[in-house]
This record gives sequence, C-alpha cells and structure tokens, in this order.
Amino acid sequence: MNIADLRKSYEKAELSEDASDANPLQQFERWLNEAIHSEVPEPNAMTVATVASNLRPSTRVVLIKGYDERGIVWYTNYDSRKGQELAGNPFAALQFHWVELERVVRIEGRMEKISEADSDAYFHSRPLDSRIGAWASPQSQVIDGRTVLVTNAAKYAAQFMLNPPRPPHWGGYRLVPDEWQFWQGRKSRLHDRLRYRLNEGDWIRERLAP
Repeated sequence: MNIADLRKSYEKAELSEDASDANPLQQFERWLNEAIHSEVPEPNAMTVATVASNLRPSTRVVLIKGYDERGIVWYTNYDSRKGQELAGNPFAALQFHWVELERVVRIEGRMEKISEADSDAYFHSRPLDSRIGAWASPQSQVIDGRTVLVTNAAKYAAQFMLNPPRPPHWGGYRLVPDEWQFWQGRKSRLHDRLRYRLNEGDWIRERLAP
C-alpha cells in the first residue's frame, strides 16, 4: 500500500468560539477529562520539544503529572538530553494527541524547575521500582548493554532498601504557557483551530486557518 494514499475523514466533533472556554487552562481540563473518560490509550502522554544550543530540535514522550494556573508539570532526569537542552534554552513546547477524539493540544512557553519539596513529594509517591530506576538509569548516556541497568538497579536496591531518597539529578519541570492551540479535526480538512496567546496578562482567543 502507498503510504501517501492513507486517508481519514475527521467528523467526530467541532470546536467553536462560543462553545470553547475563554480560559485555555479550563478548555484543556475539559478536553483532558473527556480523553480520560473516553478511555483513550494513555491520555496523559505528551510530547516535549526542546532545542539544543546547536539549534537542533528534539522530542520525547513523557507523562503529565500535574497542572494548574501556574502551568504543566512533568518529571525527568535533569542530566538527560532534555535537561541539558532546557538548561541552555528554557523555551519548550508540549503536544497532546488524542487520536480517537481527533484532537490535538499544543502548548508553548518557558520551562522552569519546580521546588525541591514538590519534587520530593512526588518522588516518594512513586512505586519502589520506579524510585530505584531513577538511580539506576544514567539517562541519555551510552551504556554497554542492559546488564548495566540491571546491575545498577540491584546495587541501589541493596543500598537504599525500601526508602531510596530522590536523586539530586531527578525532579520536576513546569512549563509556564504563553500560547495554547486547540485543534479539532473536521471534514474536508477544514479543521477547527483556536489559539490563545497571552497579551499583558490576558488571554486573547483567535481562530487560525488549518
């Protein structure tokens, strides 16, 4: 089959200015809850896009772990490629793609580290094997094989037993949005696309051509 011939008609819903929330966070919460209640696969999965100092972009799928009026929170290894890129350029973008609902949410803004206390609280809420894994994996570094991870996991499990502390190189980021986009697939490729951009403290909502 020719991949260029793959087609889909988007006809499940619409997104109008009248039906959308004036606040993008509230609109996001509505769509996220609908994705969760619709039982789409991993509704909390999002793509993070960053740009390195050499201007090469990269993406990675992570899981949202919290959101409020301050922004969107997720966790990772600060020494990873993503962490290094954010240290040099704190601007990033997030994207949610709920295929079954024919919806995409894009969020842009500045990334900042959350407080150590908040990172500690979330870390200690994780399953034990996940906490050990944060110590065992030198994320983004070249390793000789999977044996390295298994050996590290055994070493740190023996060292910390049931109470591993949060590694100093592991914690949360918060993306503070200055732009949101909500995309709803529509028939004939005439999709609905609403952008919210921050202007002197207020959110301006406007429609973009698809």
